Amino acid sequence: MKNSLTFLKNFVLHPTQVGAIAPSSPGLVTAMVDSFDWQTARNVVEFGPGTGVFTEAIIKRLHPEAKFFAIERSSELVRATRERCPSATVYHDSVTQIAEICEREGIEQIDSVICGLPWASFSTSLQSEIFDAMMGVLSSEARFATFAYWQGLALPAGRRFSRRLQQTFATVEKSRTVWQNLPPAFVYRCALSK
Repeated sequence: MKNSLTFLKNFVLHPTQVGAIAPSSPGLVTAMVDSFDWQTARNVVEFGPGTGVFTEAIIKRLHPEAKFFAIERSSELVRATRERCPSATVYHDSVTQIAEICEREGIEQIDSVICGLPWASFSTSLQSEIFDAMMGVLSSEARFATFAYWQGLALPAGRRFSRRLQQTFATVEKSRTVWQNLPPAFVYRCALSK
């Protein structure tokens, strides 16, 4: 309940940074983390962990040799994620600083990105800035997963984001719809190589 209230408060205060009124459901968490081969993933980053629901699932699946960190802009959500997942490294920063954070972590390239950012509420310039920063650190075999709400596809930014995924990745697949999520959502599962 506490995490749901924290999430709702951040949505009301920062609607362009928090894209939903409630944390992701267990079904959406499963759809997201099932997008990766956890036996081979070694350099894993989470963008926008919110209250840490994906973070918790990631930590349970990480290979013992894998490195992992998350990046969150909201100081309150950083605290919530750290409280939920005390073993996780959570940076209070912007994902546009991914190259600098990777350098700090001793990571040359990322092979897996789990993303909870509200792409449909971002401007064209912010979408581009984040993508440019991310593409600068992805390995050629990288996988990327993010979710979208069905109503977001009706927005210009949601359509623009879908096109950007198609232009950037060799494969882009959509998961089944997670109807138990508020609002209903699906996962974009993307890879740089076929």
